[in-house]
Amino acid sequence: MAAEQRRICIVGDELVAGTGDPKALGWVGRVCARTALEPAPVVMPLAVPGETTAGLAARWEAEVMLRLGADPAPGANHLVIALGRADLAAGVSLARSRLNLANVLDTAESRRLSTFVVGPPPGAHEDPELQAELSAAFADVTTRRRVPYVETYTPLARHEQWLADLAGGDGRVPGQAGYGLMAWLVLHSGWHRWLGLPEDGQ
Repeated sequence: MAAEQRRICIVGDELVAGTGDPKALGWVGRVCARTALEPAPVVMPLAVPGETTAGLAARWEAEVMLRLGADPAPGANHLVIALGRADLAAGVSLARSRLNLANVLDTAESRRLSTFVVGPPPGAHEDPELQAELSAAFADVTTRRRVPYVETYTPLARHEQWLADLAGGDGRVPGQAGYGLMAWLVLHSGWHRWLGLPEDGQ
């Protein structure tokens, strides 16, 4: 029997859409290009610019479940949650950010979705300490639920190319090089293992 085509829904903010990338690939396109699934998966980015965790929690289930098969084989459906920094600008408390993510992950588990979380990368306009605290809070929530988490803030906060990309734009999204850095972090933080594939480069 032929393998069932997997479906991967990716919810998040404008970074999921690759905003600011002149090649229009973003990190999602670059990661998918290095993902050797057969047959090739159906990848569906579902981006809302400037979305807070509250906004994501309110809309993700209806949008994702609409796009998944009615009677999928076990392990056929996957959810990627790509978190942003909008909670900081919106004044959302750290406790509320944690709760919103926890609710999403718990519902995803009840829906039997294999889930993977990408943390928020650095931005130029938010307080660095608050950004680090937000990323650490998200990491803690995922660790408690044994969900893979990609830490992007710490590796990129002082990365010269990332900072140059932000400085060359609006300070919110990177350019081509910055998305390449994000893709590298995702690929080397358990992406292939999550999909049951050999680790990248092996």
